[in-house]
Amino acid sequence: MTSFAETYLEETVRIVNALDAEAIEAIVAGLRTVRDGDGRLFILGVGGSAGHASHAVNDFRKICGFEAYAPTDNVSELTARTNDEGWDTTFSAWLRGSRLRRGDALLVYSVGGGDAERNVSANLVAAIDLAAEVGASVYGIIGRDGGHTARVADACVVVPPLVGERITPHTEGLCAVVWHLLVSHPDLQLTATKWESTTAGEPVS
Repeated sequence: MTSFAETYLEETVRIVNALDAEAIEAIVAGLRTVRDGDGRLFILGVGGSAGHASHAVNDFRKICGFEAYAPTDNVSELTARTNDEGWDTTFSAWLRGSRLRRGDALLVYSVGGGDAERNVSANLVAAIDLAAEVGASVYGIIGRDGGHTARVADACVVVPPLVGERITPHTEGLCAVVWHLLVSHPDLQLTATKWESTTAGEPVS
């Protein structure tokens, strides 16, 4: 019998093989333009994707030389805005306070991509709409049909929902794969990661 571990790994391979490499390259090109034009990168995510956003901010800053931020890293402001103004504007109000402007970019991590009509991740929708208002770029790594993010983004990777009962774990897991691809891309990476820089030239065992 096939174990669950074998099944999950086989699913992952199928989804990876179905990813759109051209969409990934389009995000790379867009992000390079943002960085080289002294734009800032704001990475947005909710739940597990908020944890991804925090991790990715480190990678984009340290490895790729971006000025990058995640609003969820400031828990005091996030909870104050939620308490005083409501959840839906937590990201857009934070971005207004950060003077989001043309030349900046949002990078959205989300399973659904935001859906105003169903009131799903409404704070992502409001943030994306603000980006459109001020002329900032929008990029995404999302799942399902991509939702609002995919409809308005400059470039977007949709993790194909090939396994209906495990859309969330596969989307969140492969989001990490895709952003590590981005920060490792020769058009974005400026600094070698620590392990590779200390073992350069050594045989791989």
